[in-house]
Amino acid sequence: MREHVTKVRHSGQWQRPLNQVLWLLLLGWLTACGASKVNYHNGKYHSARDMARIKADARRRGTSRPTVKSKVKTSTAAGKTKIIARRPTGRPVPASVSGKVASVIETARSYQGTPYKYGGTTRLGMDCSGLLYESFAAIEVEIPRSSNEQAVWGAPIRAQDLQPGDLVFFGASPGSSTITHVGMVTEASPESVQFIHSSSSLGVIENALESDYYLSRFIRAVRPRL
Repeated sequence: MREHVTKVRHSGQWQRPLNQVLWLLLLGWLTACGASKVNYHNGKYHSARDMARIKADARRRGTSRPTVKSKVKTSTAAGKTKIIARRPTGRPVPASVSGKVASVIETARSYQGTPYKYGGTTRLGMDCSGLLYESFAAIEVEIPRSSNEQAVWGAPIRAQDLQPGDLVFFGASPGSSTITHVGMVTEASPESVQFIHSSSSLGVIENALESDYYLSRFIRAVRPRL
């Protein structure tokens, strides 16, 4: 009888850690599934480019839904944590904007909150020219990789003639004529011009062109050849 009790206890010692392992594996699987639903639509997984196309089609049909503002935490090189406010990615693009340009803008906005990384082209990090390179790839248009090359990829236009989809270029300091940064116009009206870009300090974000900081560094603008 004692021998039988010993065997039962021995088996129980193995059963408890086994149950714990199975529970941890199940918890990890559920967590991963929850995180992967970001790019799910109607029960199917889609890439960022496909999601941009889906949103653009929904917007044209008038069925798109604006997302809620959120905040994203990211770490700086110094190890400090900062919070970046993200604007809704479901904001409507004017009906006058072509389908191709709308898809490019939707793709760029899907990267909002992505941290800056020199040479990067993924959601783990991307630079300013990389953001545009990936956004235009959504409509299968390959553009130059660097901001200097992108500055001559299109027809020069005046600042007062800017439209959504146009590219805007900046220098590192006020009055500079050397291009070091690029963004893409997302909204344009007589009151304001908004552009999306990958800021070295804030990551992918939208800003107003007429702000003193960017207006003083503005160099030129071009309209892409589509």
